[in-house]
Amino acid sequence: MRFFADLHIHSRFSRATSKDMSLESLWKWAQIKGISVIGTGDFTHPQWYKELNDKLDINNNNLLEIKDKYTYNSIFDSCINKVSFMLTTEVSCIYSKNGRVRKIHSLIFVPDFAAASKLNHALSKIGNISSDGRPILGLDAKTLLKIVLDISHGTMLVPAHAWTPHFSVFGASSGFDSLEECFDELTPNIHAIETGLSSNPAMNWRLSSLDTITLISNSDAHSPAKIGREANIFDTSNPPLPPFSKGGITDISYEFITNAIKTRQGFAGTVEFFPEEGKYHYDGHRSCGVNLSPEDTMRHHYLCPACGKKVTVGVMHRVEKLADREDGFKLSSAPPFYSLIPLQEIIAETKKVGVSSKAVTTDYLQLIEKLGNELKILIDLPLDEIENASSPLLAEAIGRVRSGNVHIAPGYDGEYGKIKILEEVERREIKEQRTLF
Repeated sequence: MRFFADLHIHSRFSRATSKDMSLESLWKWAQIKGISVIGTGDFTHPQWYKELNDKLDINNNNLLEIKDKYTYNSIFDSCINKVSFMLTTEVSCIYSKNGRVRKIHSLIFVPDFAAASKLNHALSKIGNISSDGRPILGLDAKTLLKIVLDISHGTMLVPAHAWTPHFSVFGASSGFDSLEECFDELTPNIHAIETGLSSNPAMNWRLSSLDTITLISNSDAHSPAKIGREANIFDTSNPPLPPFSKGGITDISYEFITNAIKTRQGFAGTVEFFPEEGKYHYDGHRSCGVNLSPEDTMRHHYLCPACGKKVTVGVMHRVEKLADREDGFKLSSAPPFYSLIPLQEIIAETKKVGVSSKAVTTDYLQLIEKLGNELKILIDLPLDEIENASSPLLAEAIGRVRSGNVHIAPGYDGEYGKIKILEEVERREIKEQRTLF
């Protein structure tokens, strides 16, 4: 059985997050999006940890289920599905190593509340874990990895959004040139990295040093509607074989997920942003509106041509610098990935209105009610079914997204890329064809 998992989200206790990031809302929106397993996020925060304990029950598979009395949010019959939670958190490490300040964000997965409590206790001795859902600690990322590994069997640390300029293991501003430079002799315990919104697997395939590393993707959602914009695909029909086990794990479980990430057996790929849409794909200087390709940046000596200040070096540039393979290299052993644009953004594009407009929200919810969850619509449903439930324009737009036939002005320096799927003349032609038929 195929299922989708989004393992990096935040609670309302993290900075710049929606007050709607509650367990009830996450449970509801996971079904709307088509997510079967969702990370809890932020279990290091005392208030959120208490809420997780109060509202969730752990099952036999070391995943968590929301208690029935909290499932009062209405769900369309078309997308009702069992949703499990997995204990996850993100930690920000700021420290000095090899003569430079490093700022590394890491995802942490633990199998149960006992392990989470033990980790929280250890981290509370190092810094303040109460001020933010994603705690900021003066702690070497390697030391954090050692603490995580010592907590419990089955724990896992994954470098988060590994290419983001300011807070990642490969970031241009404060990262490293290799995993080994960051984690030293503990590097074999790093089984995966999170690609982030501004890179995709194809970009990461250009580094031969990542050939044995599983490339996972998650939404890093700060509001419910962002859940599932990136996600992982697992398949229980191809179970991983954990150590000392004669048979594979065939249930959706914490052990299945973590072993699939470690071995790639049962790991069936990812759902990705088009990396150009990410906030840091290109280089640039947002305050001056300057958007630069890596070649342009080098030609301007890494300085903004408008004001002369240093530009923010983006993900594409950083990949180019560290890559030992040409653009277009395909890793034969890699699982597939699907490049998608969120459904609300596609609807907004076809209607030529803002993504937060009432018209988009209305059409989006009506479509979900008719056809089912968002990932089903974006990946699986025949286009004629989508057209019958919506419009020829929307079906055409989704078809173009599936084929990669989209135009995106790349994001840079914290600014999302700007999407163009349909030109005006194409809109008219599609409408005219529909009228003719």
